[in-house]
Amino acid sequence: MTQQADHHCKLFVLDTNVLMHDPTALFHFQEHHIFIPMVVLEELDHAKKGLSDVARNVRQASRFLDELVKGADQSTIENGLPLSRIEHAPNGNGKSNGRLFLQTRQLNYLLPDSMPGQIADNSILSVVMALSKEHPEQNVILVSKDINMRIKAAALGLCAEDYHSDQTLDDIDLLYTGTTQLEKEFWNEQGRNMTSWIEQGRTFYKVTSPSVKDWYPNMFVYIEEGNNFEAIVRQCDGENATLELAKDYYNRHNSVWGITAKNRMQNFALNVLLDPEIDFVTLLGTAGTGKTLLALAAGLSLTLEHKLYQEIVMTRETVPVGQDIGFLPGTEEEKMAPWMGALMDNLELLGSRSGDDDWEKDASHNVMMNRVKIRSLNFMRGRTFLNRYLIIDEAQNLTPKQMKTLITRAGPGSKIICIGNLAQIDTPYLTATTSGLTYVVDRFKNWSHSAHITLRKGERSRLADYASDIL
Repeated sequence: MTQQADHHCKLFVLDTNVLMHDPTALFHFQEHHIFIPMVVLEELDHAKKGLSDVARNVRQASRFLDELVKGADQSTIENGLPLSRIEHAPNGNGKSNGRLFLQTRQLNYLLPDSMPGQIADNSILSVVMALSKEHPEQNVILVSKDINMRIKAAALGLCAEDYHSDQTLDDIDLLYTGTTQLEKEFWNEQGRNMTSWIEQGRTFYKVTSPSVKDWYPNMFVYIEEGNNFEAIVRQCDGENATLELAKDYYNRHNSVWGITAKNRMQNFALNVLLDPEIDFVTLLGTAGTGKTLLALAAGLSLTLEHKLYQEIVMTRETVPVGQDIGFLPGTEEEKMAPWMGALMDNLELLGSRSGDDDWEKDASHNVMMNRVKIRSLNFMRGRTFLNRYLIIDEAQNLTPKQMKTLITRAGPGSKIICIGNLAQIDTPYLTATTSGLTYVVDRFKNWSHSAHITLRKGERSRLADYASDIL
């Protein structure tokens, strides 16, 4: 870095894990400049082999760097490569006007004796410190996904930040919930402007209100007091909206494979899960709220009773909570079996509701298992699911890129259900604001063929509910 950069522009030094996490990070710093130490390039070279997502990201980052360097002479590299050299850079925030600086000379600064320079992280810190001393008038910032790296930088008096450009939201509390409570005076205010009608046994209302501007398609509205009004938004345009009265799945006569809704959010979930016009459903909730049970019950009803789908396909990310159990022999389904305990538990419960004697229960269980297939995420790329009911369990552990890969597998007549708990993310470097589940909830909320419900109340047992609250 020989040419003095604009003092108004920041200089971001990228840690290796940022490019491993998001290879497009090079183009997400707008007018600011980027510096990549040589040790980062070496670490990228060591991590490029394999079929993992990290290896794919590393190879993509290397391709971007190669395209930026291609045709540039030594002088251009030392003075900074314009990031605008790539015309179709994958940047959703506008064109990158900054420069990329590669380390072309030795940059050493004496670190404390307890931090030897041979360690890659400490070498990067040494480069950041040297740049800060060489350019005191410029804001030099280390960007790293590694918390300990940022702590080390803070201990040395260096400025360090997490990589935020992949965050869907600034605060997870701002995530779309799929429901909104109406004021108890709502109908009194809507008396003159509201019209209602019945079409094919379904009750509709057309309302006009300023609050409609904040509504989304297939969002649920309800009134807590009085008649417990519950409806789904079918259309919304400006201040006008068309509501459909939600179906009552609390009633045993409307049970879904022996399951009834135990609370309002479960009733909303069953409404969208059983709606053939809704192709994509996301269910969020803590442990015990009934996400998997409701998704499976609706899938069995639509597949075995209504014949809308050929089979149920269930998959999940295989991220262990504790120590990995190692290599698993057998077929794809046998390898996935240890990860599908939740599926088996819920199928056993649903099968037990299908008959009074053991013969009926066994027959029902065999029928269900013939229509439920377990598949691994590792073999999803390139597939197309036709007329399938696809359940993606533990979706909070998927990255936005993995989520895109899965959802684009859907062919004609298929429905995808994503279920997860953002408080239980096990994938390294993923947070509630960067999870693929958060990403799709936010991106799909405006689509008329998708729906989202956040389940709040646990229904597993009083012990599980109490543990969820106090632990």
